[in-house]
Amino acid sequence: MTHCIQQIHNKYFSSAGFLEQGLLVKDLAKLRDNYIRTFQFKVDVLSIVPTDLIYIVTGINTPQLRFNRLLRFSRMFEFFDRTETRTNYPNTFRICNLVLYILVIIHWNACIYYAISKSLGLGSDQWVYPNTTDTEFGTLTRCYVYCFYWSTLTLTTIGEMPPPVKDEEFVFVVFDFLVGVLIFATIVGNVGSMISNMNATRAEFQAKIDAIKHYMHFRKVSRNLETRVIKWFDYLWTNQKAVDEHEVLKNLPNKLRAEIAINVHLDTLKKVRIFQDCEAGLLVELVLKLRPQVYSPGDYICRKGDIGKEMYIIKEGKLAVVADDGVTQFALLTAGGCFGEISILNIQGSKMGNRRTANIRSIGYSDLFCLSKEDLMEAVTEYPDAQKVLEERGREILKKQGLLDESAAAGGLGVMDTEEKVEHLEASLDILQTRFARLLGEFTTTQRRLKQRITALERQLCHTGLGLLSDNDTEGEADPAVTQSHVDIHTRAEAQRTSTNSVVRSNSDVEASRPEPKTGP
Repeated sequence: MTHCIQQIHNKYFSSAGFLEQGLLVKDLAKLRDNYIRTFQFKVDVLSIVPTDLIYIVTGINTPQLRFNRLLRFSRMFEFFDRTETRTNYPNTFRICNLVLYILVIIHWNACIYYAISKSLGLGSDQWVYPNTTDTEFGTLTRCYVYCFYWSTLTLTTIGEMPPPVKDEEFVFVVFDFLVGVLIFATIVGNVGSMISNMNATRAEFQAKIDAIKHYMHFRKVSRNLETRVIKWFDYLWTNQKAVDEHEVLKNLPNKLRAEIAINVHLDTLKKVRIFQDCEAGLLVELVLKLRPQVYSPGDYICRKGDIGKEMYIIKEGKLAVVADDGVTQFALLTAGGCFGEISILNIQGSKMGNRRTANIRSIGYSDLFCLSKEDLMEAVTEYPDAQKVLEERGREILKKQGLLDESAAAGGLGVMDTEEKVEHLEASLDILQTRFARLLGEFTTTQRRLKQRITALERQLCHTGLGLLSDNDTEGEADPAVTQSHVDIHTRAEAQRTSTNSVVRSNSDVEASRPEPKTGP
């Protein structure tokens, strides 16, 4: 009893807690008061009642006195739920959990079998447990193993056991067979579900590969290119890079997603020269916008003269700066290096503009982080001081390389060329046109519904008016006030319908007069 009380104290008072207004409370006095008010406290008290003391009177052959210990069975389920949530190997834990359930059920069934055999008489027939007077079956170990074996064969319905003789034995065996069928179905279902969960990622990845293979076969892609694609997928799966980070983290709140991204990518971003000693807020914004990319051996990351729209940070692998022939190697870039940061800054006076100055090719499989020009511009708009710092650092780098025209007018990150401005305006115009079309459609639908309601109201009023006129004719005269009222209602309805039609025609005229967007330069 002392041991049980100590275990409850250690479990519920020392290491546990409860939430109060979102805060975890661990104060012992509050924990005690909260625990005493719960229903679980009453169950725990009943489960530790020292019924074992009755053994002094009855002896140890009455295990039923310890049945109150089963009231703590709910604690086992609580332990399983918490452990499954916190473990890093949930599928393995579920399999072990299922095996434990099976063993417990078989154990209980074996105990019930021995109890029934004892109540009917040990060795009274071929179905019950043999008489313990036989030295072969008199030991406790042999007794438990025999009953456990019988229970296993019966519940799995795969064994040939002696048939029952008495009615009680028949009822128990039928019940065991039904429980066995239920257990078998549960095992098959749970194991199948576990295997599906364990292979869910692989099945999804394999579906992507199959779709790519089908497309390449349908389009008659060359065998060499098809082999490169398959090897690229193999590299992703072998090195556990097939998981889409943005898809996995999309269910997390922005704060947690930012903390994970900082923990994983911030050190890599700080290696870039222009981002060193920048504001922490800007680095957080940029970390969330980094996109991982994997390149195969021989792939060109960029070519000389291309317009630079991204910068790259090397996480793993080796890249070579090569000549136009793709063979002559000028320099080697390794993990931690970066390139392309100057071309996305739009620094006015750069002799190369925003074009690439070299050919960069992947030697083997390379893992890179990519930061696009649009993402950088979107991030620095909220940090004007950091924008100036990046501009100055970019100018310093260009001066050292002799690629800055000093006579050019001062510019910076906010300067966009004419082509980019046109693209931005076209994108904004498309968005406005889409919104206007949606609003016009909603307005037209609303007007149509309003017209239908007005028409229905007119018909109802006309029908009611005819009924009133008919009654008045029967009486020999009509009520002038009622007639005038219906005439007024009908007049207002007609005016409302005319107003609605004029509004619809006005919107149609506006839509017709609106100029079409330009589709070309």
